[in-house]
Amino acid sequence: MKRFSLYVLTMVSSLLMVGCQFSEHLNLNEDGTGKITINFDGSELMKMGEGQVAEKKEKIDSLLVFNDFLEEHKDSISKLSKEMQERLKRLKDFEMHIVVNSEAKEMNMDMYKDFKDVSELGDIFSDFKTAMVIEGKNNKTPGNGSTFDPLETLTSEEGGTKVSYSFKNNKFSRITEIIDAEKVKKSMDSLEKTRMFLASSKYKLKYTFPRKIVKMSSDKATFSLDMKSFILEVGFIEFMENPKILDVEVELEN
Repeated sequence: MKRFSLYVLTMVSSLLMVGCQFSEHLNLNEDGTGKITINFDGSELMKMGEGQVAEKKEKIDSLLVFNDFLEEHKDSISKLSKEMQERLKRLKDFEMHIVVNSEAKEMNMDMYKDFKDVSELGDIFSDFKTAMVIEGKNNKTPGNGSTFDPLETLTSEEGGTKVSYSFKNNKFSRITEIIDAEKVKKSMDSLEKTRMFLASSKYKLKYTFPRKIVKMSSDKATFSLDMKSFILEVGFIEFMENPKILDVEVELEN
């Protein structure tokens, strides 16, 4: 795997996302199987003329299979707390495709997996943040021949939310539960210094179903012409302040 510029990944994993966009894509089949993808588009950040990025002339096209990573580091993982092991285990079926081209001012990251039942999905955004820490540290080249454990800086802190997906009797839902309000507040406090820069950042859901949508809980969603897809977009700051803003309940035709 190609080595990544630590500078580029530090920008992303630190969430200094100036005008960057997150998209959560879900394609649901009739039998409840499907595919989930979370995309991070950092192209606007690249266009800001970051001198260090331009000078490096990075051109990266890389794939990380998390199942392989977990197998490679299983000894280190076994020494972590049960909470941390469970957090890493959630990445098992994901793959991440990263494309960075400094000359074209392009930065795109897709993390995705196929699922057998939509109810097995959880907080995809939290999983993505975990994956970015792993990815950034895993590709840091240690100096002086030293060894490096990409897990050593992974903290146990998460966003304090639980996201559940369900598809039963023609009805689909994505519901967020606030399980630790203090952690949600800490997440917002950590972004306070970058609030101004995050003002134009967005978080978008784009969900596609096997049949037409006949009822939708959100009045902010827009629909495809065939009524089988919807898009719901909110400001990133809005999403961080109120994770439940992306809760949706959808009813499909019989």
